[in-house]
Order: sequence, then structure tokens, then C-alpha cells
Amino acid sequence: MIPMVDLQHQYHQLKADIDQAVLGVLEGTQFILGPNVTSFEQEVARHLGAPHAVSCASGTDALQLALLASGIGPGDEVITTAFTFIATAEAICQVGATPVFVDIDPRTFNMAPELIEQAITSATRAVIPVHLFGQPADMAAISAVCNRHRLIVIEDCAQSFGATTQGRMTGTIGAFGCFSFFPSKNLGCCGDGGLVTCATAEAAEALRALRNHGSKKRYHHDQIGLNSRLDELQAAILRVKLAHVERFNQERRRVAKRYAAGLKDLVQLPFEDGKGLHVYHQYTLLSEHRDTIMTALNNNQIASAIYYPIPLHRQEVFRKQYSGQSLPVAESVAARCLSLPIYPELTDQQVDRVVAVVREAVTC
Repeated sequence: MIPMVDLQHQYHQLKADIDQAVLGVLEGTQFILGPNVTSFEQEVARHLGAPHAVSCASGTDALQLALLASGIGPGDEVITTAFTFIATAEAICQVGATPVFVDIDPRTFNMAPELIEQAITSATRAVIPVHLFGQPADMAAISAVCNRHRLIVIEDCAQSFGATTQGRMTGTIGAFGCFSFFPSKNLGCCGDGGLVTCATAEAAEALRALRNHGSKKRYHHDQIGLNSRLDELQAAILRVKLAHVERFNQERRRVAKRYAAGLKDLVQLPFEDGKGLHVYHQYTLLSEHRDTIMTALNNNQIASAIYYPIPLHRQEVFRKQYSGQSLPVAESVAARCLSLPIYPELTDQQVDRVVAVVREAVTC
């Protein structure tokens, strides 16, 4: 069996260091906002080149915290993409604001910058671009529009840890960058975890209060916040994995390059815009033969997945609100996209086996 991701293999590689880190937390018995959380925030900020980094309980919470720290709430609109995981829009709704969906670029699958301006209204406060599958969105173009209209940019970096564009890491370009450390991410913990990067000390202070019940001083609460603290055990594990994440991303790119060499004449391959580094959280292709390919892979004990089968404006939770909206590119991509297994430990022989099955399915 070739799975979508092999977390057991990665754990065994780092087992001695992870076990030591976990046991150290258990021995120290400081499980909430302990020294590993503080050290991880400092280390990840240096790694990303971010002035400040504030951890939290999940990537979804990271988005909500960034929106709250931006003062966004009821009556406000936030422009984002419909081709992403629901957490992006869910966070907007959780703070009482309204998601405004725009269509995507047919090559990168990211928000099309040229469509943002026509979606802006007097209620628009922010834009959330998603660096989908590890390919950075066109931040130069997006930032230019947002600067003209004085809109806050909140980057959704849940799938792009380590990706770069124009010499900067994703998460360091907008006012906030929101990361997920879900176990299957490029940098993943052994449970849920998240992080918000920001440019100012004031924003970092606001985030730290918001993640801790709106409290800057124990039992003194200035606002309604969340209970959204990164677990000390997860921080300890993330500190171990952070030292290896660049190598992990290089190995993902090795796998992607080998897939591309074997499939370039058969399907639409993932696109790299040449402005930075794609880190391939997913390897997502397009094909009119998607169902045939999936069946062939399954018959050969090879996993595959569809990210994402239904754009957000067509999800049941949003269906009535956006019933009149058509986003043809997102809808077309959702009908044809397929993600193949990709993880740092995937061997060349396994990649070649996946390629052979895909080729046979398409050419038969």
C-alpha cells in the first residue's frame, strides 16, 4: 500500500529526539504555555523571517485570531477564494463577517488577483489569499490591490510552510500569516496546532491575549477571547521537526519533479510560477480521466484524494447564500482535480509505480 502520507515512517526517523522531547515535558509537568511554546515561537519566527510569531491551538483558530486582532466582525466583508478547505471561510463566519468568494487562476488554483477589485465594496475590510497546495499566491499583485484600497491582508499558509515568493517566506508579506500544524502538514505535530505571524509587537500582544481568554494578566479579562493555546507537548515535537523541515520540503520537491517527468504528456501538472518555491503539500493534477485514474490507483493499493470536490460557494452550508454565484474555473478544477501521494519519505521506486499505474489508466 502506498498511502497519501506516511507519518509512521517520519516518526521512526526522528523517534529518539521526539521521545526525549516528550519525556522532558512530562517530567517538567508544565503543560500549558511552557518553555517549549516560548522557544518554538522564537525559533519559528527566526526560520520564517517574521518579526513575531504567536502559537495557538489550530490553523482554523489562527485565522480567527488574526481576524479578531484586525478588528473584523459583523457587517464586514472579507474576500477570499472558494477553492480551499472550509476553515478559511469558516473563520470569517465565526467572527460574524461575510465571506466574499472570487474565482481562481486556472494554473496555480490560487485566488485570481485581477478579480479582487471588482469584489470590493464599502464593507470590505480584508483579503485572505490561500497558498494552496504549497504554491504561493501572487502576493505582489494581491498586495498592490489591497494597498490601493487600504485592505488588511491575512495569508492562509496552512499548506505552505517554507514556501517562498519573491525572496520572502509565505506568512511574512501580509499583516498576518496563519499556519496549521495538523499532522499531515509539511511541518506537522502529533495533534492539532497553529500559529500566527505578524509584523508588530502590538499585534502580537493582541494575539496572545485573544488566544488566552482575552487576558493579559491572570484573571483580568479586557475582551472576549478564545481558549486556543498550543499544547506544550506539541510545541516540543514541533521544535524537533522544525530542524528538518527544509529537508522535508526538498524531498517533496524531489517527488514532484519525478512525477512531472513521468506524467507531463498525460495530465495538467501542478504549476510553479517561477517567482518562488512551491513546497508541494499536495501534488494535485487535472485530468478528464480522474475517476478512471482513481479506480486504477485503488485497484493497485495506491491512495489518492480529491482536494477539493466541492467549491465553498457550492457547499450546503453556503448554498442558499451564494446560489446565484458562478465561479467557473473553481467549479471546473473541482470536477477534474486529483491528488497523488506525496511525502518526504516516498521513494523513487514508489513514485515510478504510481506513474506507471496512472499512465496505464490514461492510455488504455
